[in-house]
Amino acid sequence: MTDGEPGNRSPLLGRQAECAALERLLADARRGESRALVLRGDAGVGKSALLEHLVARAADFQVATALGVQSEMELPFAAVHQLCAPMLPLLDALPEPQRDALGTAFGMRPGPAPDQFLISLAVLSLLAQAADERPLVCVVDDAQWLDRASAQVLVFVARRLLAENVACVFAVRDAGDGDVLPGLPSLEVGGLPDADARTLIGGVAAGPLDERVRDRILFEARGNPLALLELRRAASLGGYAAGAGGQSLSGRLEDGFQRRLGGLTADARMVLLLAAAEPLGEPVLLWRAAAALGLDAAAADEADELVDFGHRVRFRHPLVRSAVYNGAAAGERRRAHRALAEATDAAADPDRRAWHRAHGAAGPDEDIAAELERSAGRALARGGLAAAAAFLERAVGLTPGRRRRAERAFDAARAMYLSGAPDAALALVAVAESGPADELRHAKADALRVEIALTSNTGITGPALLLEAARRLAPLDAALSRDTYLQALAVAVAVLPGWDAVAEVAEAARDAPPAPAPPRLTDLALDAFVPFHARGTAAAAPALRRVIAAALDEESDRAERLRYLWAVNFAAMILWDDHACHEVAGYYLRLVRDSGALAMLPVGLTNSVLLHLLQGDLAQAEALDEEAKAHAAAANARSTTGGSVQLRGDLGLAAWRGRREETERLAETITREGAASGEVRTAEMCDWARSVLYNGLGQYEKALEVVPRATVPDGGAVHWAPLELIEAAVRTGRPDLAAEALERLSRAARAGGADWGLGLEARCRALLSGGEAADRLYREAVDRLGRTRMRPDLARAHLLYGEWLRRERRRVDAREHLRTAHDLFTEIGMGAFADRAARELLATGETARKRTVETTAQLTPQETQIARLARTGLTNKEIAARLYVSHRTVEYHLSKVFAKLAITSRHQLERLP
Repeated sequence: MTDGEPGNRSPLLGRQAECAALERLLADARRGESRALVLRGDAGVGKSALLEHLVARAADFQVATALGVQSEMELPFAAVHQLCAPMLPLLDALPEPQRDALGTAFGMRPGPAPDQFLISLAVLSLLAQAADERPLVCVVDDAQWLDRASAQVLVFVARRLLAENVACVFAVRDAGDGDVLPGLPSLEVGGLPDADARTLIGGVAAGPLDERVRDRILFEARGNPLALLELRRAASLGGYAAGAGGQSLSGRLEDGFQRRLGGLTADARMVLLLAAAEPLGEPVLLWRAAAALGLDAAAADEADELVDFGHRVRFRHPLVRSAVYNGAAAGERRRAHRALAEATDAAADPDRRAWHRAHGAAGPDEDIAAELERSAGRALARGGLAAAAAFLERAVGLTPGRRRRAERAFDAARAMYLSGAPDAALALVAVAESGPADELRHAKADALRVEIALTSNTGITGPALLLEAARRLAPLDAALSRDTYLQALAVAVAVLPGWDAVAEVAEAARDAPPAPAPPRLTDLALDAFVPFHARGTAAAAPALRRVIAAALDEESDRAERLRYLWAVNFAAMILWDDHACHEVAGYYLRLVRDSGALAMLPVGLTNSVLLHLLQGDLAQAEALDEEAKAHAAAANARSTTGGSVQLRGDLGLAAWRGRREETERLAETITREGAASGEVRTAEMCDWARSVLYNGLGQYEKALEVVPRATVPDGGAVHWAPLELIEAAVRTGRPDLAAEALERLSRAARAGGADWGLGLEARCRALLSGGEAADRLYREAVDRLGRTRMRPDLARAHLLYGEWLRRERRRVDAREHLRTAHDLFTEIGMGAFADRAARELLATGETARKRTVETTAQLTPQETQIARLARTGLTNKEIAARLYVSHRTVEYHLSKVFAKLAITSRHQLERLP
């Protein structure tokens, strides 16, 4: 890390607007308002010059730099390490999980493979820590060639910057092959205006220039500064000719550089080729390789206009590197790589040596393939999935034996899939399947092919394909077969339109091989969900309880628990056991955060959002939903819910609060998105939320119209839908529909045996009863639900009881329950239900107390979330880790909370509800 250059450099020719934008960015960072910017433009347009101008104007900043280099080498987190290397003395100031993750990713310490989100958060914290001392500007040139892991980390960091005195500026060549830095603010850098282009070309001291040639150069260069200078130089040497039709400007420039290379000696060209083949630009390695080839360092003097052989070897422009490497014969390139491999220390840098050996090989070589495979293992240990996939893919091409080649192809395919490259993964699956006959490998390949296809929405064919793969695996790998059967059932729940079809998949899964002794969590889950979907809760209840107990057992396998805790949460819901739901949801989030397995966080957050809605803690549900959105934004992906079917938080919040227009708008959008991605249950979850809304509004006909109808034993398209169906059906004179749904609910509640389920059964049965029976059932419902955390269900029991009492002309008794219901709904924030209770209370002759405006309404969801976390005693750094922001951002939001609430200390945050 260096300091910015002193002095007041003048704006670049024709770049006044771009320079002003960069200077505004620095000014914002000085004020504590972090900024990120991507400079986009063609090769040679002047992006690097703008970065140099930025550094010159950042005299009061620390400057950290990284450079992307065009290369097939994929070393995990190479660019991030280059950027962060000067800050590593600050590593010990980070929270322990972040410190360990980043240290492991950089190969500084051993440890389990770190989660990439944790690595990203560690880099964000490290930059913020560095900026505590002095503002920091991070400059990344040629970002289109960053290694994939580094690009993902830097996008995360740039998106999460807010109040850290940090500026991040990237330069990216427009290549038309996907955006390596999606979602970041950008500035297009185009060609120079005509007048400035003429000034630039006229300032070249290269002799007179024919006016027609000058105009032709101006036309072809289109204001590109590098093209203007290179074409002007070619004209002065008599080598200028009009461009061929259809040839790109960058191609024209590369051809020009290759012509210049033709005038060099063979030794000079080989030195340049060594430099082009070694992407990290280490001069010691370069000269060691040159010496091995009998080359004298003086040979480089001929090319000093094209390459800077300083403390780091750097080509004048990336197009020069391309011209050198692409213009060399294949044999010469292999010779250069072999020399570089021999010059690389096998102990200090085995992965770079393996990569050079691979590119120096003329044909298959098992020794090199095995070395690449070991490099892949090291990359995986550092959390570098993309790098591991690249090493394995190269190893496949160098493996001489057909069987071993097929095995490596399968491993490479899985790594490619997990690293987010499904097309490359499918190509490698085909290679794996083309090997010698091997039933186990072919069955695994089938399962992987289906798994990859499911990410691209295979619709209703997914479960059948998984079942077939599971059957093939059964005699070959019983554990993998059972895993695949469970996956088939989970996918069936998500994508099959009819619950009878889900039951058929469950029946097919009964053919799974027997579970091992002792069973894994996967085995317990399979043995619980198969009978549930085939025969109902009563048949599955004992097995469901075993799943919950095993998941909460600290001695059970952590990876298994992380993978299947969504299923355990579902098991607790099936049993209507609110205590188990609460314990599992909280345990899941703690396990994910403590282990650093942040890729699993969306499932835990989604489960917790739903649970807090059911418990009536809407503020915490909203805070967790904001965290889920922050995670999705940081990951640049839509959150996944594993194999579970879940309610989206913003829709649930709108429905619970009784906001009709917002609920309908969200439901329509989410249903459309779900249909496009093949998630048929999404519409049913949306309809359930709508039915809650309309029952709250007292529009029972509409509730009955939208509520999902259950056809699966003991449950429904949505587990909680029978509650809404029963209430809407009774209120609209359809007791037949209500009785049918009650029968299913009753079987499930009694099998579960928990107060939540039994209280809900009593409440719903009371709706279909009369006289003393109804009175007794309502009192039972209030009593049982009062022993649970489910405040909305308790409030609704009081509401229904009060409504019944009023109709029985017991107005004094009715007031007590309606008043309790109104107070509970008001406290929770369920506006429609509170209004319904108020109307009923008014009908008894009493007016409901008006709700006072909460001071927390002034706070944004993120401010509320940060304030709640601060109230629990978490430090700013701990809150930052929870929310994927820096501690500076937490400080920024807390200062706003204190100002809005007119408080001066964290102890005063106790006033938050």
